[in-house]
Amino acid sequence: MPKISAKGLCMPESPIRKLVPFAENAKKRGTQVIHLNIGQPDISTPEIALKAIRNFKPNVIAYSHSAGNQSYREGLAHYYQNVGIDVDHTQIIVTTGGSEAISIALNTIMDKGDEIIIPEPFYANYNGFSTAADITVKPITSSIDNGFALPSISEFEKLITPNTKAILICNPGNPTGYLYTKDELNALKKIVLKHDLFLIADEVYREFTYDGKKHTSVLEINELDQNTILIDSVSKRYSMCGARVGCMVTKNKEVLETALKFAQARLSPPSLGQVAGEAALNSPKSYFTEVIDEYVNRRDLLIEGLNKIDGITCPKPSGAFYCIAQLPIDDADKFAKWLLEEFSWNNKTVMVAPAQGFYSTPEIGKQQIRIAYVLNVEELQNAITIIEEALKIYPGRLV
Repeated sequence: MPKISAKGLCMPESPIRKLVPFAENAKKRGTQVIHLNIGQPDISTPEIALKAIRNFKPNVIAYSHSAGNQSYREGLAHYYQNVGIDVDHTQIIVTTGGSEAISIALNTIMDKGDEIIIPEPFYANYNGFSTAADITVKPITSSIDNGFALPSISEFEKLITPNTKAILICNPGNPTGYLYTKDELNALKKIVLKHDLFLIADEVYREFTYDGKKHTSVLEINELDQNTILIDSVSKRYSMCGARVGCMVTKNKEVLETALKFAQARLSPPSLGQVAGEAALNSPKSYFTEVIDEYVNRRDLLIEGLNKIDGITCPKPSGAFYCIAQLPIDDADKFAKWLLEEFSWNNKTVMVAPAQGFYSTPEIGKQQIRIAYVLNVEELQNAITIIEEALKIYPGRLV
C-alpha cells in the first residue's frame, strides 16, 4: 500500500476545528452551541464591498496578475501610506488570504532545516505552515502573568543558532490579543540586525487596538527595510474571511522577486475577492469606529465576567478579538469535549479552543483556553454563565 509522506504525517491538526464533530453531535441532540472557538466575526461586511460583488458582471472571471490586480495593489499602497507605512504597489504581492502570504514568505526566505523563532502561544497554523515548508519552529514562551508581553531579548539570544533565519510575530496577537509596543519592536530590531535575520510580522488585526493604544508596523521601524516582511489580510479588517484575499509587503527587492515566482506557480489570487477587497478600501471611517466600539464592549463584558469566576485568570487584551483564559481544570482538551458531550445549561453549551494547540512547547497551556469574542454581548453573557456553571460540576476541576 502506498505510504503517506512524513511531512503529511507530521502536519498538525487544527486545535480550532478538531472539536467540530463533537459540536455537530451536540447540535443533533438539540443543544445550542455557542461558538467561542473560531475568529469568524458576526460583524457585517462593508456594504461597499458587497455592492461591488453584486455589480461584478464580467463575461469571464479571468486570472489576475500573479502579484494581484494593479488597481488593487495601488489602493493597498494608498491605504498603507495613510497609516504611516511608506510603500508603493510594486512592493505588494496579493495572496490567497494571509495564510498563503505566510507560506510564500517562509518558502521564499528559508530552506529545509532552517529555524524560525516565534513567541508562543501563537496562531496554531504557523506550525502547519512551518511543517509544509520543512523548517523548524523554535518557540519562545510568553507568560499569562504579564499578559503575554514580548519575552526578553536575552531569551531570544538563547535560541539563536547558525540555522536561525527569522523571527515571526503576530501584532496584535492571535490568540492573546497582546499589542506589541514600539519599544518592544525596537528591541527586536536590535537582535534582527545583530544576527542578520528576517522579521515577519502578521498584522492582520492592525485596526483593532483599544484603550487609546496605537499599532506600530514593522515597516515603520527605521533601518529594517531589508529585513522585514509584513503579512496582511482583508479577512478580519472587513469581516470578509471567505473572500480569501491577503498580501505580503516588503521593501526587499530580492524577496519580492523570489516570492513572485511562488505566486506565479499558483497562477493568481482570487479575482472576485480582489474586487471586494479593492472596494472595501473605500469603507467610511465610521465603519471602524462602530466596529471597534462594539469589540471594546464585548471585550470588557467578557474579561470582567471571566475574572469574576473563582479560579479563572484572564488578562485584558489591547488588540484583536481574542483572549487566553487560565481555568482551574486538569486538561482543557478534556474540558472542551466534556462541554460538548456531557454538559448543557438551559439547553446551551459552549465550544472553546483548547490553548495547548497554540503552543509549540509540549505540556504548556493545558489549563488554558482561547476565546474569540466575535459574538454579540447577549451570547457572550450566556457563554460566561455556561462556563461558570460548568466549572461547578466538571469532574476534572482543580481545588
